[in-house]
Amino acid sequence: MSFRAPVAEMAFTIRQVAGLDRAIAEGLHGDLTADLAEAILEEAGRFASDVVAPLNRVGDKQGAVLKDGAVTMPPGFREAYRAWSEAGWNALPGPEAYGGQGLPLLLNAACVEMWNAASMSFGLGPLLTAGGVEALARHGAEELRERYLAKLVSGEWTATMNLTEPQAGSDLSALRAKAEPAGDGSYRIRGEKIYITWGEHDLTDNIVHLVLARLPDAPAGTRGISLFLVPKVLPDGSRNDLRCAGLEHKLGIHGSPTCTMVYGENDGATGWLVGEPNRGLACMFTMMNNARLCVGLQGVGIAERAYQQALSYARERRQGRAGTVAGTGSSAGMSPIIEHPDVQRMLLTMKAMTAASRGICYLTAEALDRAHRAPDEAARRDALDRASLLTPVAKAFSTDIGIEVASIGIQVHGGMGFVEETGAAQHLRDARIAAIYEGTNGIQAIDLVTRKLPLQDGAVVRAQIATMRGIAERVLREGGPAFGLTAPRLREAIASLDAATSFLLRALRSNRPEEALAGATPYLRLFGLAQGGATLAQAALAAHAAAAGGDSDPAHPARVALARFFAENLATTARGLEETVTTGAGYLQDAPLALAS
Repeated sequence: MSFRAPVAEMAFTIRQVAGLDRAIAEGLHGDLTADLAEAILEEAGRFASDVVAPLNRVGDKQGAVLKDGAVTMPPGFREAYRAWSEAGWNALPGPEAYGGQGLPLLLNAACVEMWNAASMSFGLGPLLTAGGVEALARHGAEELRERYLAKLVSGEWTATMNLTEPQAGSDLSALRAKAEPAGDGSYRIRGEKIYITWGEHDLTDNIVHLVLARLPDAPAGTRGISLFLVPKVLPDGSRNDLRCAGLEHKLGIHGSPTCTMVYGENDGATGWLVGEPNRGLACMFTMMNNARLCVGLQGVGIAERAYQQALSYARERRQGRAGTVAGTGSSAGMSPIIEHPDVQRMLLTMKAMTAASRGICYLTAEALDRAHRAPDEAARRDALDRASLLTPVAKAFSTDIGIEVASIGIQVHGGMGFVEETGAAQHLRDARIAAIYEGTNGIQAIDLVTRKLPLQDGAVVRAQIATMRGIAERVLREGGPAFGLTAPRLREAIASLDAATSFLLRALRSNRPEEALAGATPYLRLFGLAQGGATLAQAALAAHAAAAGGDSDPAHPARVALARFFAENLATTARGLEETVTTGAGYLQDAPLALAS
């Protein structure tokens, strides 16, 4: 089934939910206008739909191939990537001083969603390059910035992040890679890294690896890790002492090469320090919010594509209604399965969860824009705190939703969904990794509860809850009969979030961290439901007002109906999640007994 980027819905969410129009009016984005932003999204949608989307199946079926240390990408990837970078898409959010367009992260967030919905394997490479640009722009020495940034911003070269090692996993304190000074300002890097996305490929002439390693006599643990820029091709044109030693055979994203990289088998791979010695994690953390947001957008993109395919199939697939006696129907009694209430429920769940996740991700992108562009330091700091609070929710909730929506999509297809021929299974296989990399979703939940809730002694999360509550009150005042029980159900979900938040903050302040950790994952889900419901309600209010003003766009009543479905059918689980957060820690004392046999 062909994919079409939902440009109109993206633009509506960016403007009416995330607040692009307000930011433009405040002068945060220079000469950018809403019309120009929509034109950019329209062109990105065409490129994603017409050029990138056809790569999805061939990437899955043929995959990347390693031979004699060189990786060949699937057919069509090289041509599409070249056209993509030459069209300026890689440079869209990049710093203007190095050839970037300096456009908002919010606008780029919609584009990231499109690239990954079209082909997640294709979209992964640029995601890593964007992280490399951010790290180098903020921490690299002037010589490194002048040598590498322009080519990374344009997409002429790509970048990678080299963190994980075979013995370390998510525990970066266990890294063993070494870096020794060479006496000329460079270093010799030795070690092995695994799970390196796009670590080797044939799309560009050079690949810039950002590698975590330890200097001699570095402190133990994470305090002794430094960051190094290690290019595949050195400035003099010679090949660096590094190689791809293997490709992982994965459940999904077959078109994206996941490499084992070996550095320094001979004289040592040449690299240059990025940032201060032993402060490599601080350099990495500067790009974590953006990188984790982009992974969340992968979840949204996969969910959108799975929904589109399931909707198309449900409109075309015809059969008798469930509950009729087998063998008594006739062809005249056959109807599209989209007319069946349970299929409608599945499709509405897919659409509502996708839209809710999109809204959360776009809100996070807008906060990151304000953190960089707000006119005064206090406003930038407040925006950064809000982005920090929302980032783990955007990453974990959205990638969980990507998996769930892709799974429901298979169910809509029935037996044909389990058959690779339809392509529905690929969405689930591809989506599954997003909940694991860039910090597993369990780590995101721990980060949310232990590091983000205490921001400003809880004031940041309280302000966010107050904003959600304000939206629910607006629905109560301004919504009509079409909103059904949206207001009371949303208020109940927000009240549950508020109560769970109070419980967790008390646990942290009372030095009961195990209780907070036990409730972290259900709390993140609860946060996502409340915030997602609020974003859908906000979109519904804007649509309701537009329709009342004479706008006959059929998408407006659909937005109201979607917000109502979410509130009445999905947000209702909030109360149970609150109970799990506040009373569920008892499993900790029973776990050893329960797991003993």
